[in-house]
Amino acid sequence: MFKYILAASVATGLAGAAYAQDNGFYVEGGYQYLNIEPEGADDGVDTDAIGARLGYQFTPHFSVEGELASGIDDGEFDYNVDEDSFDLDDNNDGDFNDLIAASGDIGLNYLVGIYGKAEVPITERLDAYARAGYAYVDLDASVATPGGTAINIEDSADGPAFGAGLSFDLTDKVYLKGDYTYYDFEDTDTSGVMVGVGYKF
Repeated sequence: MFKYILAASVATGLAGAAYAQDNGFYVEGGYQYLNIEPEGADDGVDTDAIGARLGYQFTPHFSVEGELASGIDDGEFDYNVDEDSFDLDDNNDGDFNDLIAASGDIGLNYLVGIYGKAEVPITERLDAYARAGYAYVDLDASVATPGGTAINIEDSADGPAFGAGLSFDLTDKVYLKGDYTYYDFEDTDTSGVMVGVGYKF
C-alpha cells in the first residue's frame, strides 16, 4: 500500500512541477509593422514600430497580456477630404465644400492594448495562439495642402482587437514568436504584424 501512496505522491509532484513551468510572467519584444488607414486616406499607410508585451500565464492554455508599441518612422499617404473637415477655404473661393487632394505623413505616437490569449500546442516546441482584447492608438499627421497650408493633426481612437500567431521554443525559457493583429478602430482601421523574441520567467 505504501508503494502506491509513494507513487501517487511522486506523480502528483511531477504534475505540479510541470504545471509550475507553464505559468508565470513572460515578456516579449520585437519589430512591429503596422498598416494604418485614417479616415480620408486613399490607401493604408505603412509604418514601422518597436513593440513590447508583458503577460502572465495562468494555465498552459490561457494568459493575459498588455501591449505597448511606439513608431520609429512616418509613413506617406494621399489625403482626400472636403475643406469643411479642416475648416479651411484652401483656394479662397468662399466654398468650403471643395475637395482637398493632398499628401502628408503619418506617425504612430503609441499603441496600447490588453488581451486574453488562448494557446494550444502543435508540436513539443511549436504552439499556436489566438488573442482578443481592446486597444488604443494615438497618431500624428501632417498635411501640406495645394494652397500651401501646413496642417498638423493629432488623432486617437480605440476599439476591439483580434489576432493569431505562432511561437517556437528555443529553450525552456526563450522563444521566437510572430503574429497578426487587426485593430477595429472607428475612424482608423489598423492591422499589424509583430515578429520578435520572448522570455518566460
